[in-house]
Amino acid sequence: MTSTFRTLTVPLDGNASAGGLPQFLVRDDVLCWTRREAGLVGFGEIARFIATGPERFLEADIWWRHQVLEANICDSVELPGTGPVAFGSFAFSKKSTHVSRLIVPEIVVGVRDGQYWLTQLTFDDGELTEEGALAALAGWLSGGGVGEAGGVGEAGGVVRPLPSADGATLHTGSLSEEDWMAAVAAGVAEIRTGALQKLVLARDIVATVPSGVNAAEVLRQLAERYRECWTYGVDGLVGATPEMLIQVEGRTAQARVLAGTLDRRDAHGEAGIPMDYAERMLAGSEKQRHEHEIAIQSLTSQLAPFSEAMNAHDEPFILELPNVWHLASDVKAELAEVEGHVPTCLALINALHPTAAVCGTPTLVAGALIRKLEHLDRGPYAGPVGWLDAAGNGEWGIALRGAVIEDPHTVRLYAGCGIVDGSQPEAELAETWAKFRPMLESLGFGAT
Repeated sequence: MTSTFRTLTVPLDGNASAGGLPQFLVRDDVLCWTRREAGLVGFGEIARFIATGPERFLEADIWWRHQVLEANICDSVELPGTGPVAFGSFAFSKKSTHVSRLIVPEIVVGVRDGQYWLTQLTFDDGELTEEGALAALAGWLSGGGVGEAGGVGEAGGVVRPLPSADGATLHTGSLSEEDWMAAVAAGVAEIRTGALQKLVLARDIVATVPSGVNAAEVLRQLAERYRECWTYGVDGLVGATPEMLIQVEGRTAQARVLAGTLDRRDAHGEAGIPMDYAERMLAGSEKQRHEHEIAIQSLTSQLAPFSEAMNAHDEPFILELPNVWHLASDVKAELAEVEGHVPTCLALINALHPTAAVCGTPTLVAGALIRKLEHLDRGPYAGPVGWLDAAGNGEWGIALRGAVIEDPHTVRLYAGCGIVDGSQPEAELAETWAKFRPMLESLGFGAT
């Protein structure tokens, strides 16, 4: 066996898979990053890097660059996401005990602009051929199996039992609804002292599914229903995020920033066009605009040292999703050379995370208050999730609208809200239920 990383990338006939990438989501242990039928899915694992602590991004970056530096790469497609690829998920907090990870799969299927490709990755000395790669893919697609995850303690009291076909139930997480609303009130009080401008508070709930969790079906449903989001699946972390932390292609970096949320159910019974209601309640709200401006300033100020030029929307737009509307802004930057080279996506993540959209501002003050009020280790929730390739390209979303499959029958769901002066605990609690909805629906629960 050789220690040299070797890959073969070949075109793949997409005629038999006209439905795009979601058709390959057939295994519960699949690695997934897809939007609008395009993206990447991975099968198997040939290498893994794990880390915890404040240097987790830079340590992962060094490890990956070492892996690909002397790699033997045969790539006849040459698109972002071809050649060596790693999928990753990182803990939100540098103080978290949750293990951040990069995973190098054995097989990757990619789709971009209607073009399909197949990559096989190995450390072995055996010859890599197109026939062998196709056979390996067929083997993974025909197999079953559910990826194993860590255990979970007994869930708390049942809350809001919802109708489902399999008798699944929801349980309280780290805080009851009443205690979480008290935490929101405490956060608002801190903001009013002038200690910080914004705080993001998250909460968790636990779903128990006696019939078992079908992770592949969850991913397929998310990919179908939330086409404007990036559906992700990495080692039991699943979800569909509407927020892009950073996308790097060559020297161009892009981000999508969200802050300001409106439950679409709030528009029921309103006269006129629903989008007009969203414009009035989001773009016309001083509170929502203030929260959004804080998030934009946070990202652009942290990205500026790495950029030769940058532009963002003068006005946020309304992002329409099946469950909510968001105020959204897209930011685009041309990356500058720093110490002789263009920064990698993991180096950018190290500088950008956590943004005000998922933490608050000032970051250190907000982070300390989160640890005090949430009574929750977020684990990978609101941390970066995505992929990177050997050329430095990558897409990293923020792990929102998601959950962790803790064992075959237990799923922990997360949702959070931006808290500013004027935030009302009851309204913020309702917003978390709107944000839980994508995962609840995909798990087979009825209406919340």
